Amino acid sequence: MIIGLPREIKAQEYRVALMPEQVASLCKAGHQVLVERGAGVGSGFEDEAYLAAGGELVGGAEPVFKRAELIVKVKEPQPRECELLRAGQLLFTYLHLAPDASLVDRLLASGVTAIAYETVRDAEGRLPLLFPMSEIAGRVAAQAAARCLEKNAGGRGVLLAGATGVAPARVLVLGGGVVGLNAARILAGMGASVTILESAESRRKHLQAEWQNVFAIEPSGEAVLAKHLPEVEVVVGAVLVPGDASPKLIKRAGLKRMKSGSVLVDVAIDQGGCFESSRPTTHDQPTYIEEGVVHYCVANIPGAVPRTATAALSRATFPYISAIANGGWREALATDAGLAAGLSVSEGKLYCPAVARAQARSCERSPFA
Repeated sequence: MIIGLPREIKAQEYRVALMPEQVASLCKAGHQVLVERGAGVGSGFEDEAYLAAGGELVGGAEPVFKRAELIVKVKEPQPRECELLRAGQLLFTYLHLAPDASLVDRLLASGVTAIAYETVRDAEGRLPLLFPMSEIAGRVAAQAAARCLEKNAGGRGVLLAGATGVAPARVLVLGGGVVGLNAARILAGMGASVTILESAESRRKHLQAEWQNVFAIEPSGEAVLAKHLPEVEVVVGAVLVPGDASPKLIKRAGLKRMKSGSVLVDVAIDQGGCFESSRPTTHDQPTYIEEGVVHYCVANIPGAVPRTATAALSRATFPYISAIANGGWREALATDAGLAAGLSVSEGKLYCPAVARAQARSCERSPFA
């Protein structure tokens, strides 16, 4: 199979979908890998490393998309990349389609088959390709919260850990999944006073058994949230509905109840965000202020640490990429129900029920269900 590895063009996105060692494995298995020049530089992998691994260096994205049967990426295709996609081609990447109707339209019009990393499941029903980036996003979110609280960032001028005789900052984490747990762990480790709100009783029990001496765990709900909002300096939004748009947990009116200079970190922004006042930002302009509250809504948080993120993501995706390359995507989906769960669009048809619900579209039943 001819596999294309383009350079990511989303703003401040420095990750790459494959490391040189994985390109070498694919080439050894008899596949051809087209690597756009500069694709790995942001993650610390020079063109020469891909060339030594057996990849073919190509100047520009257009020849990569034109020749490749399988395109592997990190982030959703940008508009000019969508123009290069074609029927009969396979795209394997994060898509986050629920809040982006225009991207769905472009993918449907192209005729491409697209499999979304974020909805692939393993045998236990977990999200193995979302996990590594959720883990990193939660940890980076904690660092971002600390920076945003600083006065020169528009924050209250509060140190998370406090100081002798000065109480630590209070932090509220909405959601106790992978993102929320990792954010809470780092925030607590930095000295903050942390509370997780989690709706699922089984998850609360698990968190309490493992972490009750590190941070507080409470049931989520409007009344509980309303109680905490006037007291906290930071809220981390870490709620996930796989493949679907995120619920808006804090309405715009709720900002008026928060302290001036407090911080919202919306890790769910890829799925539309879990605060009504959220809108996507970038690493070069990561924040804005509304109602005196600093909003950090970067849509590709792990892109801030591309070396770590590329290694974690590509090691998770590589077994799936190999299976697709070795047997073709239809055989790979037919033999792996978890991979089949990632099928989003194919040949002009939508196959993801969560996206269909979010956008009030019709949805086909997957032939691999």
